Amino acid sequence: MNIDRFTPIRNIFNSKDLKNILKDYFIEQRVNKLFNFQGISSVENIRDNSLMFLKENVNVNIVDKDIHIITDSQDIFNNHSFNNVTKVSNLNLCNIKLINHLLIHEDQIDFFDEFEKVDNSFISKYAKIDSSSKIGINCIIGRGVTIGQNCLIKNNVVIKNSILGKNIIISDNSVIGSSGFGFDLKNMGATNLIPQIGLVLINDNVFIGSNCTIDRGKIDNTIIGENSMLDNLIHIAHNVVLGKNTCIAAQTGISGSVIFGDNVTIGGQVGFAGHIKIGNNVVIAAKSGVTKNISDNSIIAGFPAIDIKDWKRKIINQKKKWT
Repeated sequence: MNIDRFTPIRNIFNSKDLKNILKDYFIEQRVNKLFNFQGISSVENIRDNSLMFLKENVNVNIVDKDIHIITDSQDIFNNHSFNNVTKVSNLNLCNIKLINHLLIHEDQIDFFDEFEKVDNSFISKYAKIDSSSKIGINCIIGRGVTIGQNCLIKNNVVIKNSILGKNIIISDNSVIGSSGFGFDLKNMGATNLIPQIGLVLINDNVFIGSNCTIDRGKIDNTIIGENSMLDNLIHIAHNVVLGKNTCIAAQTGISGSVIFGDNVTIGGQVGFAGHIKIGNNVVIAAKSGVTKNISDNSIIAGFPAIDIKDWKRKIINQKKKWT
């Protein structure tokens, strides 16, 4: 996957340039090899010739890859399995500064795209749309987007930073691939947004209703599993992964980095806390608030969501107290 299609390289630089770029945030550095940075890695997805931001020691397999670690942890700096590492005083601000220096992304004022007007929609010259797919009126298809065979994109849809498979329907007024809600509570404001440079991957045979929003990933991707069905007015935040055959009713909101298994069914107006895991074959009742990991084959309800049998007993006992 060529990320340059979506976020072109702004500047070519290497480890020796970091002190000048980071200025007062730079503390110390260990460098065994100089190489030009060409992207950003996460712990889960290692990219050669890239920067990686680490806050704590984790098991990262970077064998045969040229990676430069940026960290504010002395333990990580002292870990000599990392050949190239720079210690900084503020990891979040250095993340923003370095990604903005390396890449041109759409939350920067100088991000560029070139559009052609086609049937009253605006299609980027850098997008690829299969001839068997249909684009409605007043749509915007942005830089790097790929749309596979037999897709139907209805009216007023915006698609950016996304790769779509085949046989997908996206209904009116939905926005796919917009920036995730990434910021530091200690440094808020539009000028301190944490750059979002991942993508949205929508697998085959997915239906997305009207007025839905699906955010692009932070570094990795937001993924919608094949055969999934999304009702109207659903929000999916950055780095969410929906498994196959996920069914979600209207007005559900999913916080960032929630991972779903296959065959999950979700009622309307359900809310999910971030960074939790939902197992396979889970059913979640309407208006539930899910705040923790849920195991396979569970049926849950309530806030905080618990096993539906326990929730029903709780409701019955409450009613007995009131009567």
